[in-house]
Amino acid sequence: MYTVEVTLQSNPLPLTVQKKEVEVAQKLYQAVLSAMKTGEPNILEMACDQQVDKQVAVLSRQVMAVQIYEKSGTATGKQPGFFALLGDEVKG
Repeated sequence: MYTVEVTLQSNPLPLTVQKKEVEVAQKLYQAVLSAMKTGEPNILEMACDQQVDKQVAVLSRQVMAVQIYEKSGTATGKQPGFFALLGDEVKG
């Protein structure tokens, strides 16, 4: 499973959707990235492959960051993300 994580302005929790295939996840990532670059206020619709009834729509100008990562089957105790690195700096 591949996770596409979107961080929104003034929202501490990211939105995530899972995709079964890397190509589909990359396509969604590129669509969000393209919407961020244009700066035009568009609505981005995303659907999750893991929870088929999970759908989300966001205004593109509210997107602050997007990332993609592979969801592994092993638990490391640390969630991937932009703020995971910040936690290491604070502890160290």
